[in-house]
Amino acid sequence: MKIQVQTLDGTAGADIELNDDVFGVDARADILHRVVAWQLEKRRGPARAARERSDVARTGKKFGRQKGGGTARHGDRKAPIFIGGGKAHGPRARTFGHSLNKKIRALGLKMALSDKAQGGKLLIVDSLELAEAKTKALVGQLSKMELGNRALFIDGDAVATSFSQASANIVGIDTMPAVGANVYDIIRADTLVLTRAAVEKLEARFNG
Repeated sequence: MKIQVQTLDGTAGADIELNDDVFGVDARADILHRVVAWQLEKRRGPARAARERSDVARTGKKFGRQKGGGTARHGDRKAPIFIGGGKAHGPRARTFGHSLNKKIRALGLKMALSDKAQGGKLLIVDSLELAEAKTKALVGQLSKMELGNRALFIDGDAVATSFSQASANIVGIDTMPAVGANVYDIIRADTLVLTRAAVEKLEARFNG
C-alpha cells in the first residue's frame, strides 16, 4: 500500500510504501472489541476492601446485663452499629483485569492501523519538528489538514518537543511515541497521523 507523505504545512512529498502485513489487514469488530475491553479493564484500579465484622478485632463479651439496663441486649462490639465496628455492606476487594493473548493484542493493533489506512483516515508526515513552539501557528497549519474533531499524532522514539509544547492546549489533538500506540486511542481518533519514524517503529514492532 502506498500513501503520499506530506508536511505539516500540507505540502505533498514522495510516496511511502506501507507493509501490508501491518496496514493491510481486514478489520474484525470482535477482535477490536476484545482488545479494547481488555485495555479499558486493565487500567481500572482494584477496589479497596472495607473491614467488615469478621475483620475487626473487638470484644465479643456481653457488656451489659440482660434485663433492666434500658438498652438493647448487645453482645458484640464488632457490630456495625458501634463506633469502631465493622462496615456493613462495604466494598469488596476485587480486580477487574483479565488476560488476553499477545497474538490477539498484536492482531488488534494491526487491525486498528489497517482500518484507518483503508478508510482514508491515515496521514503520513515527514516530521513533527516545528521551527518554533507556537500554538497559534500550529493551529493554522493543522486547519489545512482536515483532521476532524480528534486527531492522534504518533512520532518515533519520542514526540518532537516543539510539537508537544505547541499542541498541548489544542483541544482534540493527542500525541504519543510509537511505543505507546494502542487500539483504543487509534480507534477513538477521527484521523491518525504518523511520522516516517513512527511507521518504521510500528513495522519493526511486528516484524521483530
